[in-house]
Amino acid sequence: MERIKRLDPKRCGLLVVDIQERMMRVIPARDEVVRNSVLLIKTAKELGLPIVATTQYVAKIGALLPEITAEMPEVQVIDKLEFGCFTNPNALAALQAHEKVDTWITCGVETHICMYQTVAGGINSGYDMWVPADAVASRAMKNYETGLARIREIGGVVANTEMIIYELLGKAGTPVFKALLPFLK
Repeated sequence: MERIKRLDPKRCGLLVVDIQERMMRVIPARDEVVRNSVLLIKTAKELGLPIVATTQYVAKIGALLPEITAEMPEVQVIDKLEFGCFTNPNALAALQAHEKVDTWITCGVETHICMYQTVAGGINSGYDMWVPADAVASRAMKNYETGLARIREIGGVVANTEMIIYELLGKAGTPVFKALLPFLK
């Protein structure tokens, strides 16, 4: 019996949180977060993982970045006022609708606010929560670092995008691996 729970693509989903126009203008790690979030979306699509996406108060902060929506045109984006996705009734319903999912991989902003509160809500709802440190960010480095530390303290798994993708893939040589390889180089 394995002592460490590993990512199983049949039981994982991707949660894309608030990668919005006005917010991303003030995120120093904007390019890294967008690049890695796009890579996670591509991976989720290749593996058939469900994708749930949110915006935070779209009327004030704007829509998701075009780079993000271009990768997932079929995904209905859920707008919320709550910072945590699991406290918004529509987001919660969308997440719970994927009955086989027991693990959510989540990317977005800001690490110390929406990401932290989403991870806390997910854990309290019985999910394993994975956060790729290079696909989340905050406006200030101290807030980013504190957010990741708190996520670890409450039981979230902090990894990085490639770690997560390669764990989901499991091995080389498969059609999915070959499809994603150009983006992983």
